[in-house]
Amino acid sequence: MDNYTAVGIAEGFIECDDREEVLAAWQHLVDTGLAWSLQGWFGRMATNLIEQGLITQGENDGSISQSV
Repeated sequence: MDNYTAVGIAEGFIECDDREEVLAAWQHLVDTGLAWSLQGWFGRMATNLIEQGLITQGENDGSISQSV
């Protein structure tokens, strides 16, 4: 998944009815570090999903990695 698609699914401007794909989008945002650098609600939502055990923290140190 690319950054644009992940953000679009998370924000809702790209429609997605598949719960697993939505979680994959959030996991991508965490894995790339984008969840921590976009608007505050992205980080809060990512933290909530991590706390619920729906996605994992991953190994990203908060820096943004490039996705191809």
